[in-house]
Amino acid sequence: MQIDIYTSPLCGFCTIAKNLLLKKGVEFTEYDVLNDPSLKPVMLKRANGAHTVPQIFINDHHIGGWNELFSLDQAGKLDKVLMAK
Repeated sequence: MQIDIYTSPLCGFCTIAKNLLLKKGVEFTEYDVLNDPSLKPVMLKRANGAHTVPQIFINDHHIGGWNELFSLDQAGKLDKVLMAK
């Protein structure tokens, strides 16, 4: 499983999203768009123009941001997504 999360160190929702993923026991690759601005166009392309952080991808599927990740978890669907290969 590959989880990518585009973040900024100034973003509280990024921290919360990363903490949720850590709580779930999954590893992820973090891309800090503030410290490496060359990552922002990559994120924009992958996220179909979404420009806020976090932007979360699981197995190249765009989940969205914190709200979408939280909604998946609240609906009991996040664990299923994380278990899928």
